[in-house]
Amino acid sequence: MGDMTMLKQGMLFFMSEKCYQTFFLKLDLLNVKAPQIMKIFSNKSATGINLLNCLTDLYAISTYFSYSFVKGFPFSAYGDAVFVGIQTLMITTLVLYYNQSAASAYSFTAIYLCFVFALAGGLTPVNVLWFMQVVSVPIMFFGKLAQAFTNYKNKGTGQLSAATCGLLFFGALARVFTSIQETGDFLIIFTYFLATVGNGAVAAQFILYRDTKPAKKVSGKAE
Repeated sequence: MGDMTMLKQGMLFFMSEKCYQTFFLKLDLLNVKAPQIMKIFSNKSATGINLLNCLTDLYAISTYFSYSFVKGFPFSAYGDAVFVGIQTLMITTLVLYYNQSAASAYSFTAIYLCFVFALAGGLTPVNVLWFMQVVSVPIMFFGKLAQAFTNYKNKGTGQLSAATCGLLFFGALARVFTSIQETGDFLIIFTYFLATVGNGAVAAQFILYRDTKPAKKVSGKAE
């Protein structure tokens, strides 16, 4: 009981009571990045969201679920990554749309869909997928550090969603243990471990800059 209370108090640093009930009591975990998407839509701004972090996240998620699909792992081991991948694509498209142009957003979406088809559609050998998954680990971690550096430079978290960052941190932490049980694949386990560290660094900045007013001019493009 005490552990659950501590978990709830920790999550309430990043989200409202309503969000906590939705994601942890109703177990609606397929929309983990929905708060981020809604925040961008409602503010019509992607200020402070590092494009490089979005791209590295999308690459890591795409290679992960493609590798898992081709390897024949149970859907329960990677199914959430499919939904998170869709949401990450939406966020990346919105960042391009608001920070660059509509043309770049639409073009990127079309290119990405072709990329995923090539990975999961049987056009990419398994050994290549494995290598891409290996490479995605440091790439994804570097992307998280890039976002953390953007926050540090701007002394604020911009249009990042605290709820989404908190959920990504606790979700990656939980996935370390479920991956040990369901796949036993060291590569996947290590990927989630680094994701936990990277997401934890960004989530901690919401506490660090909790009482800091956002800067007037904040760069939302990749550093």
